[in-house]
Amino acid sequence: MTTTPRKTRKNTRWSRAASVRAGLALAGVGAIGATTLTGLSTDAMATGERTAKAGAAAHHGERAQLRKDARAVLDTGVTGLTVRVQDERRRSTAVRAGVADLRGGRPVPYDAHYRIGSDTKTFTAVLVLQLVAEGRLGLDDTVEQWLPGLVKGNGNDGGRVTVRNLLQHTSGLANYTNLQFQSVETMKRDFLANRYTSLAPAERVKLAMTVAPEWLPDAAGPGSETRWSYSNTNYILAGMIVEKVTGNSWEREVHDRIVKPLRLKDTFAPGTSARVPRPTATAYTRFPGEKRLTETTEQANAWSDGAVISTTADMNTFLRALLGGRLLPAEQLAEMKRTVPAEGFTSTPGTAYGLGIAWRPAEGCDGGVWSHGGKSFGTVSETAVTDDGRRSGASAAFTIDFADTENHVAQDDTTQRMLVRALCD
Repeated sequence: MTTTPRKTRKNTRWSRAASVRAGLALAGVGAIGATTLTGLSTDAMATGERTAKAGAAAHHGERAQLRKDARAVLDTGVTGLTVRVQDERRRSTAVRAGVADLRGGRPVPYDAHYRIGSDTKTFTAVLVLQLVAEGRLGLDDTVEQWLPGLVKGNGNDGGRVTVRNLLQHTSGLANYTNLQFQSVETMKRDFLANRYTSLAPAERVKLAMTVAPEWLPDAAGPGSETRWSYSNTNYILAGMIVEKVTGNSWEREVHDRIVKPLRLKDTFAPGTSARVPRPTATAYTRFPGEKRLTETTEQANAWSDGAVISTTADMNTFLRALLGGRLLPAEQLAEMKRTVPAEGFTSTPGTAYGLGIAWRPAEGCDGGVWSHGGKSFGTVSETAVTDDGRRSGASAAFTIDFADTENHVAQDDTTQRMLVRALCD
């Protein structure tokens, strides 16, 4: 069922961090303009020139504001960031701030590759919904139907968890990453010891099964569950179901169904590789109890819940294609937009979560904005796209602070305000 997003009190928890967890269109306009000009009066041509100049001035003002907002993000302790927005005319504005590496001082590349973290979940949700559209999978299918015997023990029951529950975080399943990093005192040691170790999907699920679920969805209608709690385990299971249905790896399905059709030349799922291709920037993490930053660029600790690497340009293309209806039929896109209240996912009151994507109100955008966002050690990905898919923004900050909760939340809020202002003002 669709739940109208309700207002929630401002939340200062770590939210997602707690889980450590174009050319053709412009050419067409130019050709039409050239043809039309032959029949225009001098006054009409002058009016057109004034309009063009006004548009250029407005664009300059938008870029200046974006630079100012990017510096505000930098002031929260970020070493470097890059942000790119696209408007309804497919006009792209890119801004960068800070440095790519504290040792060299070079600027962050505009086209830097970065880990998009849990923005990967939107990719995985698209794969699942495409399979639903093809009639190969049902949102009301249970985990037990596709992965028999995997979700069990300690009160867990795969027969009570549907595909919809997984995509919407209404399953009640424990978050395996919280179990990987249970202690803030040992977070740095645990990361450094395991940064090049990639657990198999089944091992991640097995870890989550060592504790009881927060709840079991209603046996009579598990898909109607509205209780919400973020869990990376949900999207590991979703990725495993994609592989079971298709017979292909999750990475191949991401490539064949999303990357290739959209020509996302800088987007890929790295498998077990810990590397980020150049150009990129050094990722830094401030671990609990420490003042100094630790370099955390290389790591292999995610899969269908958070492994994708991309760029701000590719992320804008993906977001616009998704909300513009190019990746999913209307019925499945509508399902993706059916939300439940998601208190704590962001600090914006009224935030709600659909299937792999979240909605939040945004001043200046009547339909609010859709986004997800993602975090990994050292990198924070933020996104926003209008309901019609005509305007979008994506940013990458190459620092994450686990030592100061208030500063961590301030970075999130400042980055989200930057994107909303760029899209909605």
